[in-house]
Amino acid sequence: MKHPLPVRPTHLCVLRLSALGDVCNLVPTVRALQRQWPDTRITWIIGKGEHSLLTGLSGVEFIVFDKASGLAGMRDIWRRLENIRFDALLHMQQSIRASVLSLGLKADIRLGYDADRAKDRQTWFTNRRLAPHPRAHVLESFMDFARALGVEDTSLAWDIPIPPEAHAEAERILSARPGLVISPCANPRLRNFRNWSPEGYAAVIDHAWREHGLTTFLTGGGSDQEQEMVSVIRSCCEQAEPVNLLGKTSLKGMLALIQQARAVVAPDSGPVHMANALGTPVVGLYATTNPERAAPYCWQQYVVNRYPQAVATYQKKKDATRWEARVRHPKAMSLILPEDVTKQLDRLLLDTATQRVPE
Repeated sequence: MKHPLPVRPTHLCVLRLSALGDVCNLVPTVRALQRQWPDTRITWIIGKGEHSLLTGLSGVEFIVFDKASGLAGMRDIWRRLENIRFDALLHMQQSIRASVLSLGLKADIRLGYDADRAKDRQTWFTNRRLAPHPRAHVLESFMDFARALGVEDTSLAWDIPIPPEAHAEAERILSARPGLVISPCANPRLRNFRNWSPEGYAAVIDHAWREHGLTTFLTGGGSDQEQEMVSVIRSCCEQAEPVNLLGKTSLKGMLALIQQARAVVAPDSGPVHMANALGTPVVGLYATTNPERAAPYCWQQYVVNRYPQAVATYQKKKDATRWEARVRHPKAMSLILPEDVTKQLDRLLLDTATQRVPE
């Protein structure tokens, strides 16, 4: 028997473990669900680092899954939730790991993506599918889950909490200086060629200082790859002296820094979506991923988009490429020129001189 979708759910489960940018894009869906049903319990199963970013999100009960814990971690979650039956499981993570985790959760409705958007055999683990939504942005794909349940008000809201100590941390770093945040490195996954050149970043840093009086703060983790990138960036700067913050801020501190910054420049990675969630002007650098699908949602008009050229140059495909296809070539980001970025940054700063969030 096919269970009907809940008209007024009492308890919903959101399953989305990663990544930082994706969970930022998912928050508006949670807010839409909360507006529709203020009394509905929402349990979100989330990754460890992602929880650090969103901890304190109002009205949400988090269950943290550490990917390093493997099957033992899944069993722990199943034990914690063994006496709970959800009205609906919103299966928003397209990975085998998440699908296996979903097997131990009790829910009459197991809602997942439609056949065109589903990956890693996700349709094997769900009993309801979203309506097709061709060429959807990631944020809109998440919002489709709310629409499927009958939510009509899909206006965007985030309200990600930042504690006072994180604001104080950012204020100490900025020291009243107008700041540009650059997070130069994306996640160092296999064949994830999203990083731009250090020489390009250095040219933008010098331009931001010379033309706009902005001090650049370089953020990220403390990996050897990131340290080497930042070292080369700083050595290539001719006028400005960027501040190296690698590994020196908490995630909440980084949120506060981004919120207080004048603008952000980064490749397709968590910081562009953090900036978007906080209303901070952002220039995203895109060549290996499709910005129409994954750009910072409210700032898409300021993206540096070399994805079409990268597809034509390195995949030899134009119209035939899949909407979500990635260009996995180490030279793709070299199609972005420094003047492409400085031009968009100038435009962004001019357009947001009096209003940070675009209409």
